[in-house]
Amino acid sequence: MKALIVTNMYPLPDQPAFGTFVKDQVDSLRQAGIEVNVFFINGRESRLNYLWGVFRFWAHLARNRDYDVIHAHYVLPGIVARMQFWRPVVLTFHGVEILNPLRWLATLSRLVHPLFERVIVVSQREKDALNDPKVIVIPCGIDLDDFEPMSLAEARAQLGLPKDKSLILWAGEYWRAQKRFHLVEEAVALVQERLPEAELIVVSKQPHSVVPVYMSACDVLVLASAYEGSPMVIKEAMACNLPIVSTDVGDVAEVIEGVAGCYLVEPNAEDIADKLLRVLADRRRTAGREKMARLSSQAIARRVIDVYNELCPPERQFEPGVG
Repeated sequence: MKALIVTNMYPLPDQPAFGTFVKDQVDSLRQAGIEVNVFFINGRESRLNYLWGVFRFWAHLARNRDYDVIHAHYVLPGIVARMQFWRPVVLTFHGVEILNPLRWLATLSRLVHPLFERVIVVSQREKDALNDPKVIVIPCGIDLDDFEPMSLAEARAQLGLPKDKSLILWAGEYWRAQKRFHLVEEAVALVQERLPEAELIVVSKQPHSVVPVYMSACDVLVLASAYEGSPMVIKEAMACNLPIVSTDVGDVAEVIEGVAGCYLVEPNAEDIADKLLRVLADRRRTAGREKMARLSSQAIARRVIDVYNELCPPERQFEPGVG
C-alpha cells in the first residue's frame, strides 16, 4: 500500500516541534510497512502557498500515479487534496478547525467535510460537533519508547534545573490566544505567594526530543487552553507519569480520568493555582502511563491503516507482515 500525506504542519529546521504529531504518525505508518510520501504546504510562511500548493499537488500526482490513498491533515490541505477524484481522500481534523466557533475555518470545515471518503477527528467533541455518522474518532498516538519516565534527579541534572525547587511545566506555543498563557502566569504568581520556591518552566520552539526530559524533571504540567482537539502534551505527560492540571478541553477528561494526581480546572487563575498547590504538596508521580497503551503510535497506526483498507480494493489492502 502506498499513501500520500498532505499537511500544513511538519517539523521545520527553525520550528522543530511544529507538527511533530503528524510526523510521528507518518513514522509509525512507515514502521508498520506502509510506503508513505509527505506533501508539505507551508501555510505559515504565506497563505498563497495553498494556491501554489494546488499546482504543485497536481504536478506531484502527474509524476506519482500509484497512490492507493491520500490522507490530509487539517482542512486547507484537505481542500488541496480533494482537487482530484481518482484517489480516495481521508481528512483528519485536529480540533482547532472544528471547535473554535469564532473562526471562519470552523464554518469551512463543516461545509466541506462531506466531500471526503472518510473523516477522522481526534476527540468525541469534534465528532459531536460535526454530527455525521461517517466521522470516526482516532486520536494521534504517542511513542511510548520516546516518552517514558526517568528519575527526577537525573532529568534535572541533564537540563541544569535546580534540585530543590517546585517546577511547573508549560509546553507549547504560548503566544497563541487559545492557550490562555496569561492564566498560567497569573496562577503561578498565586502559587508563589504560598510557595515562593515554585518556578514556571516554559518549553517552546525546542526539539521534541527534549520534552520527555522536561516532563521527568518537573513536578506538574499545566494547560489552560480555551479549546483543543486531543492535546498531545497531555498524553505525553501521562506516558511520563507527570501530574496534570488542565482545563476541560478536547479529550483531556477522558485521558486523565481515574488517574490520581491529575485535575480538571475552571478557566480561572484561582482554581488553577489551587490544584497546582495540591499537586506540589503531594509531590508524587502518577500511574498515568498504564492508560497509554491504547494510544501508542503502533496502536493508532493500526486503526488508521484499517481506514485505508476500507477505501482500497482487496488486492491493494495492507496486511501486517506482508507490506
